[in-house]
Amino acid sequence: MARTRPIDAGELTEAEAIRRAQQGDADAFERIYRLHNRRVYALCLRMVGNTAEAEDLTQEAFLQLFRKIATFRGESAFSTWLHRLSVNVVLMRLRKKSLAATSLDETIEPDDESSGPRKDIGGPDLRLSGSVDRVNLERAVEQLPPGYRSIFVLHDVQGYEHNEIATIMNCSIGNSKSQLHKARMRLRQLLQETERARAREERKAAKGEPAGGK
Repeated sequence: MARTRPIDAGELTEAEAIRRAQQGDADAFERIYRLHNRRVYALCLRMVGNTAEAEDLTQEAFLQLFRKIATFRGESAFSTWLHRLSVNVVLMRLRKKSLAATSLDETIEPDDESSGPRKDIGGPDLRLSGSVDRVNLERAVEQLPPGYRSIFVLHDVQGYEHNEIATIMNCSIGNSKSQLHKARMRLRQLLQETERARAREERKAAKGEPAGGK
């Protein structure tokens, strides 16, 4: 008589792992962690710009997931649901860290639909076309208010569409577009300020060099 080999947790599909995890199966939850931890970490790192804090936030996100996975009903993709949970964890941390941090709800302007971005606004020059230093871009992203930063990271870094972002952030598609436009405009200002500062430093250095120096 043929014997059925028990399924190892590492071989579970995502759907089966979710079902088992909702029933309290620790191995199934570990499977979910292995499937999603890198992307959650990447999201946290982009939003806070600090590896140690991103690792801490990733652990916090999965702790929240462990507590709330039973509430997942499959009404959206699990990855979308998890990323929304992760974004909320990061936003809560950012709000606690800075009294001046502006929450997504506070930065969104419901009547500002008309100022939403056209498809081509701010795109190429903020996607590292070559003239923008990656380190400077990441530093500029860190300076954005949490609401702007979240939308920018989700759209321009993680590659989410506006309808997906609206689901993750619990806002309208119009607000997502408006926030992205404002985030790109602010980033452009920050990068221009950085470039001007670097140019000034280069001019000062050039003046101090002996004749014939480059």
